[in-house]
Amino acid sequence: MKTYDEKHIKNVVLIGAAKSGKTTLAEDMLFEAGIIPKRGSVEERNTVSDYHEVEHARGNSVYATTLHTEWRDYKINIIDTPGLEDFMGEVASSIRVCDTAVMLLHAYNGVEVGTEQIWDYVDRYGKPTILAINQLDHENANYQQVLEQARRFFGPAVTLMQYPVNQGPGFNAIIDLLKMTMYRFPEGGGKPEKLPIPDSEKAQADEWHNALVEKAAENDDALMELYFEKGSLDEDELRQGLKIGMMKHQVFPVFCLSALRNMGSGRMMGFIDNVAPSAVEMPPEVTEDGREVPCDPAGPTCLFVFKTLLEPHIGKLSFFKVMSGEVKAGQEFYNEKGSTTERLNQLFIADGKNRQPVDRLRSGDIGCTLKLKNTFTNHTLNDPKFNAQIDPVHFPAPRVRTAIVAKNKADDEKLGEVLNEIHMEDPTLEVEYNRELKQVILHGQGELHLAVTKWRLEHVYGMQVDYLPARIPYRETIQKAAQATYRHKKQSGGAGQFGEVFMKIEPWFDGMPALKEFPVRDTEEIVLSWGGKLVFNNCIVGGAIDARFLPSILKGVMEKMHEGPLTGSYVRDVRVSVYDGKMHPVDSNDISFKIAGMMAFREAFHQAAPQLLEPVYDIEASAPDVMMGDIMSELQSHRSIITGMDSGNAKQVIKARTPQAELDHLYAALRNVTQGKAKVKVSFAEYAPVPADVQKKLSEDYRKVEQQNGQH
Repeated sequence: MKTYDEKHIKNVVLIGAAKSGKTTLAEDMLFEAGIIPKRGSVEERNTVSDYHEVEHARGNSVYATTLHTEWRDYKINIIDTPGLEDFMGEVASSIRVCDTAVMLLHAYNGVEVGTEQIWDYVDRYGKPTILAINQLDHENANYQQVLEQARRFFGPAVTLMQYPVNQGPGFNAIIDLLKMTMYRFPEGGGKPEKLPIPDSEKAQADEWHNALVEKAAENDDALMELYFEKGSLDEDELRQGLKIGMMKHQVFPVFCLSALRNMGSGRMMGFIDNVAPSAVEMPPEVTEDGREVPCDPAGPTCLFVFKTLLEPHIGKLSFFKVMSGEVKAGQEFYNEKGSTTERLNQLFIADGKNRQPVDRLRSGDIGCTLKLKNTFTNHTLNDPKFNAQIDPVHFPAPRVRTAIVAKNKADDEKLGEVLNEIHMEDPTLEVEYNRELKQVILHGQGELHLAVTKWRLEHVYGMQVDYLPARIPYRETIQKAAQATYRHKKQSGGAGQFGEVFMKIEPWFDGMPALKEFPVRDTEEIVLSWGGKLVFNNCIVGGAIDARFLPSILKGVMEKMHEGPLTGSYVRDVRVSVYDGKMHPVDSNDISFKIAGMMAFREAFHQAAPQLLEPVYDIEASAPDVMMGDIMSELQSHRSIITGMDSGNAKQVIKARTPQAELDHLYAALRNVTQGKAKVKVSFAEYAPVPADVQKKLSEDYRKVEQQNGQH
């Protein structure tokens, strides 16, 4: 394969809402460049980028896929991304390493919900952006309406480069305002005929061309002077001004396409070649500690791994961008995060599942390699003499969760291994082995994300699994003081067991007064790992219980606090005072007093107005004004307490506190009533009392389980 000068390597990411035509456009770009002899289609499940089994089963992109074209002495690396919100992690990592984003807008649907969510990442990373209005052959295509939507959403940077002469099923011609030419396509699409702009369009084209010239000139002082001198700019000067504007995020050129009918993609590819910035023209990359790493082919070699994929029969594939220097096959690199040295024995350019071996890759290029031992997504590989940790991809936080179990218990260990593999590929799917809840919990982006994960487990890994409701990490405490006595006595021939404990328990709170009812000989304060405190007072006088048995009583109390009397949840914020008891000179031992302490605590707890606490989260839900009523209704129906409202930019922000037990259902409800337009931020707030009816039901359910276990 030809080695390209770094200025002739362009990295673009195709982004947009589901069904906007990204995969079809990728197929069209590969076909236009002669990389593939025939275009596949999403419907026939034979496109280059949607090659995974799960994508064929679902009929849409699930993975981001790297491709490339070679077009007029330029190499264009393309990453085709999913458009569904649940796979936003794939979009985030792809935007992170590309230098130009091509945002597809459906010629009828316009700026959709998915468009808004994806744009947050483009805006965060400040990526130069092309807006491509696709499917102009759609029967309801409305170019002008979509353009107005784009201007409202993206702002004044929206810059007209092309407009359709006609649209709808007869779409076949585009006026190009940079070239001031009309491109007319043959009926089946393909290479267009270049024609003069018709007289009927001349006035409109001249007006919009002049607006384009002004937009290009205003991004650079030297160009502005030229514009004032000449009254216009030539094509090269226009390209220069547009590139500067794109890099400043002040110009978003608008192109016209029908990717399905192979109309317009070649012209857009030419613009990517000649105008869109290469990696060496972009601002330097930044390390985790704030240092700059310029994209310099003569600099030390630095690779950033942005994606990890496990392919059947091949193993682990690591996709990387060469941030600096040049990488050659067989070269060794140091990975500080993996604490390992890695040899890249083979280098590839990937086009979907097809990989083309190459000897070297220059700075700014994107490639992949096989079987790195300890290198994963967000890791940096460096020349051993160079140490730079590239600022990582910031993946979206999980929003829903479910517990997962293998139907066959013999698969439990294998399930853990497989879930770790899936997390390695998809960092937005988090796996939690929760000892407190005694569950394996998956945290994902949404119901579809979890459904696809289950599909993969069953069809790719051959494991049958069930999803169960994830338990809630409740806490138990008390609301008043109570006392209890428990005698443990057991005789079974020979030495027996005997221990008797008198105990008082009280709700603990910060700054509570010292105990006055009994003399306190010793106090131990234990900060509990699950939150709150246990204060343990030794109030024994006269040797009623030997001091050596007090730690055993404390151990018994702690065991019961690990599995609280009410629902089996952790207990917190209790003061325990052991003030009397009895022992036997032969039969008393540690186990006797541990059991007596545990049971005395249990009995006192039930008499102390036990209170179940639940985790409560702060919620911020933002959406257009007209949706506020529906959002407030859903919040209130999910036991939320509204705490405030803010407004701005035609959006409202509702602040509320919501119990974790309601969160998973609330996400789905809000997505439904707002058609996905609500943005929800969540953060842990506190533990708060559950309603009495909820406590009663949970406590009764726990007692039933205890009784069943006792029967067995």
